[in-house]
Amino acid sequence: MSNGASHIDAAAEAALQDALAAEHAALWCYSYAVAFLPAAQLAQARDDEDAHRALRGQIEQTLTQIGARAVSAQPAYATPRPVTDGPSAAALVVVAETDALAAWRSVVERSSDRELRGAALRALTDGTLRCARWRVVVGTPPAIPAFPGRP
Repeated sequence: MSNGASHIDAAAEAALQDALAAEHAALWCYSYAVAFLPAAQLAQARDDEDAHRALRGQIEQTLTQIGARAVSAQPAYATPRPVTDGPSAAALVVVAETDALAAWRSVVERSSDRELRGAALRALTDGTLRCARWRVVVGTPPAIPAFPGRP
C-alpha cells in the first residue's frame, strides 16, 4: 500500500488497523455466505472474497513496513441476523461490504500519506462497486449510496 510507510502517523495507523479488522470480518462473512448463496452468485462471491484477501495482504504488508503488529482475525464473528438461505447470505455480504467501506473511508480521512490515501480511495471505490452489486441482489435501494462508507 505504502512504500513511504514511515510517513504514516498514529491516527492513520489506527485507521489502517480498523480497515484490517474489517477485511478480516469481510473474509469470514464471505466464507460463511458461500454455503448459502445460490450457484449463480458463487463466482461473484469468490471474486469479491479474493479482492478482500488481497486488501488484507496489502494492509498487513504496510503495517509490517512501519513496524506495527497487525490486528488478528477473530475466530468467528456475530452476524446481525441469522443466515439461513441465499437472500440472508447476500444481506450479510452487504453488511460486510458496508463495514469495510466505513473503515476505508476512515483511512482516507485520517491519513496524510498520499500513497496510502490513494490506496484507500481505490479500496473505497472498488468496495462501493462490490457493495452495489450485492445491494441490487437483496433489493436495497439505492445501489450506490450518495456517500459510500458513511454511516
